[in-house]
Amino acid sequence: MFRLNPQTLKKLRRFRQIKRGYYSFLALAGLLVLLGLGELLINSRALLVKYDGQLYFPTYTAFHPGTDFGLDYAYETNYRELQRQFEAEGGDNWVLMPLVPYNPYENHAPGGIFTPLPPSADTQHYLGTDTTSRDILARLFYGTRIALLFAMAFTACVYLVGISIGCAMGYFGGVFDLVFQRVIEIWSNIPFLYMVIIVFSVIPSSVSLASRIGILLIVMVLFSWTGMTYYMRTETYKEKSRDYTAAARIIGASNTRIIFRHILPNVLSTLVTFMPFTIVSAISAITALDFLGFGLPPPTSSLGELLKQGTANLRTAPWIVISAFSTLVALLTLVTFIGEAVRESFDPKTFSIYQ
Repeated sequence: MFRLNPQTLKKLRRFRQIKRGYYSFLALAGLLVLLGLGELLINSRALLVKYDGQLYFPTYTAFHPGTDFGLDYAYETNYRELQRQFEAEGGDNWVLMPLVPYNPYENHAPGGIFTPLPPSADTQHYLGTDTTSRDILARLFYGTRIALLFAMAFTACVYLVGISIGCAMGYFGGVFDLVFQRVIEIWSNIPFLYMVIIVFSVIPSSVSLASRIGILLIVMVLFSWTGMTYYMRTETYKEKSRDYTAAARIIGASNTRIIFRHILPNVLSTLVTFMPFTIVSAISAITALDFLGFGLPPPTSSLGELLKQGTANLRTAPWIVISAFSTLVALLTLVTFIGEAVRESFDPKTFSIYQ
């Protein structure tokens, strides 16, 4: 059974006592659950369709052509129109739609002209539409999910590279440490934004969406791992000089066992403390790149792309920038509150008594 040591339990209890961070953590956890169930809440596909006594579940299955429901076209069914048709017929057939019956890539222009529409409950565009008549709430919802998933993947990769190199530098020292210090100093002086511009200017448009997102993640990780490396190097140097490390070396423990079983568990507080702030920096960076046009490729939903649209149409469609900016501020505030609470609860000076 997985059991936490008393010190870790003490820190977790301290975290629960910091109400601002604890409630922010609960709110963010609830948001992640909602984002994971996004297709059931915001989607142009129906949740459930009953037709001729048979039930269909279109949300997580392959698309159903209109001919499956007695319509005269072979492309994917427009479930909103199907719902209105069934309601007009008044039979036993019915359609259950999500709360927001639009997907983030769908252009819905009731007047036939792609233009921003203000928020309206009648059309179920609760936050309005953007400049190409796409539902803002849908794009914000899925853009937030992409941003959080991207930030988590970014944090995991940065930690993997930074911990590996930083621990090796601090533990082995000597020439290895000096060489990597010079490499990090040179690498840190390469301008990140210029490299992103150069890389994405040579990537052909035929490259798939997933590949472009993967390339962006790799480029961001390549220029973001150095900070974590310095922290891990310092912590490993400190822990390597302690008595428990010397005792483990005397009884014949290997370097791998010393690093993974003794040093890393004792620098856990440093790793946990910086994790929320790394997520904040990742969300801010991907939003800024999207705003400049060098982030996630179109038509991917993103907060930065909505901010760019909103600033360009600030007077004619203010609801775009208000929605995107409010979402970004709320998201970063939650993660920052969690980070501050984690830093305070894992700070050893809070519980130290010096005599």
